[in-house]
Amino acid sequence: MNKPKIVIAPSLLSADMSNLGGELKRIEDAGCEWVHIDLFDGRFAPNLSFGPKTVSDLRRRTELFLDVHLMLFDPLPWAERFASAGADQITVHLEAGGETASVLEAIRAAGCRAGLALKPDAPAEAPFPYLDQIDLLLPMTVYPGFSGQRFLPEVVPKIAQARDEIERRGLQVRIQADGGVSTKTAPELARAGVSAFVAGSALFGSNNLAAAAADIRQAAANAQRKAP
Repeated sequence: MNKPKIVIAPSLLSADMSNLGGELKRIEDAGCEWVHIDLFDGRFAPNLSFGPKTVSDLRRRTELFLDVHLMLFDPLPWAERFASAGADQITVHLEAGGETASVLEAIRAAGCRAGLALKPDAPAEAPFPYLDQIDLLLPMTVYPGFSGQRFLPEVVPKIAQARDEIERRGLQVRIQADGGVSTKTAPELARAGVSAFVAGSALFGSNNLAAAAADIRQAAANAQRKAP
């Protein structure tokens, strides 16, 4: 199976909230393909962030792929609102409750790619029943809520198990990593099967976002090429 292209998705959660337009330009100038937008409801994860208007405003300003990650309960009505706002991909959590299959179906029916996320303590097999309904799988390497958390290496074997199942079934499902992504962790994630890297602190905490993104991309690509 051909290995998917490495994608870098800077997380707006770590950006300068007083200058999102400028931060968006930095992402574009850095050559990143996606921008990752985390949405919290204050209950599923202990934080609040953006709303549909943010996505709508970003959509008017950029051609970047808008990767929306819903960390909230009852995601169906919100997924539909973010699809209307201009999201390209909407990821919901298996733990969010409700009919996961129906939510994924609705996301695709709205014209978006569908993603499924899992908290770090989820069993490796938990997403397997939904793999044929999704375009992206996100086994999180931190617990949802805040940027800058410590990377949880125990998730890496679960990612590899998901990759093996995806390949066994001949599916075209991209695997994403979110949480603690850096030049140090990107190689092991790439070897496990990750091709989309969400990075926050490692990018926006750098004096040179473009160089930081290029370093993560190169570290991941080198490891991917050497992986069996």
